[in-house]
Amino acid sequence: MTATLAALGWLFLVVLFGAVVPIVPTGAAVSGAAALAFHEHPFTIGFVVAAGAAGAYAGDLVMYAICRVGGERLARRLRWLRDEERLASVKDRIKARQVPVLLVSRLIPGGRVPVLLAAAFAGISWHTFVVANLPACVLWSFVYAAIGLAGGSVFPRPWQGVIAAVVLILLVNQALSWWSRRREINT
Repeated sequence: MTATLAALGWLFLVVLFGAVVPIVPTGAAVSGAAALAFHEHPFTIGFVVAAGAAGAYAGDLVMYAICRVGGERLARRLRWLRDEERLASVKDRIKARQVPVLLVSRLIPGGRVPVLLAAAFAGISWHTFVVANLPACVLWSFVYAAIGLAGGSVFPRPWQGVIAAVVLILLVNQALSWWSRRREINT
């Protein structure tokens, strides 16, 4: 049981770190943990979802604080602002529909940071962000855990399920990134 708690703690920390430093594949971490849990301790899958959601939520709070405190100057310095038009469009959407925009941004690779920036620049209150981001993080963790469960249930060995889940996540992320770039080119 101690090993399971330690693994969940590490999952929380990896997802938290990946939410702040967006180069860590946090979705793959949740999927891999769910695939492993399916084979080792199926009753802990709910805890995998909870640890992933909690790490994503804490990381989003840190990122939102950075965006609010650092502001536009920090965003330009880190080259987070690449397209002023797109940022203005996201600002308008987030002002109109805060919860749906946060839900979708969490699920689209590369969509979270621009939405967090737009929310900070639009002056979305902490209370609104804290409440609106919670279901987004839970949904995100649930979706990635479900992908891991699918990989874990197809393969007889835990390591095969983990690898299948990670590869599937990477392929989906690449396909969505390609589709997004293609859509920008055609617009």
